Amino acid sequence: MAVRNTALASSRSKSRKAYFQAPSSERRILMSAPLSAELRAKYGVRSIPIRKDDEVTIVTGTNKGREGRITSVYRLKFCVHVERVVREKTNGQSVPIPIHPSNVVISKLKLDKDREEILARKAKGREARKNKSA
Repeated sequence: MAVRNTALASSRSKSRKAYFQAPSSERRILMSAPLSAELRAKYGVRSIPIRKDDEVTIVTGTNKGREGRITSVYRLKFCVHVERVVREKTNGQSVPIPIHPSNVVISKLKLDKDREEILARKAKGREARKNKSA
């Protein structure tokens, strides 16, 4: 018997409402980005919430293939700003181009104690699931 999560709505409108009205703490998880193939193999984790100073490669859009560090994570607008991915305004000022975290791949993580614990916890859970199904 499958356990149902009653807090999750399957209705499209309710899901959209939950997404756009999510508090900052939930937006952090919603704004997760996939790891590169090397990092995925190393840590056994598919994706992780993105943060400032991670190094990323843009995989979709007009800036596809560009690489750089995350300069800011703009949770209110569900976007990140990547170093040197800017647009010139008519007055000559340069503004960062907003990119959704799902459109980037993390190529280098900025690790600290908390982040290492997150990676270990996610990898442990993934291993437990794999062993349970085998």
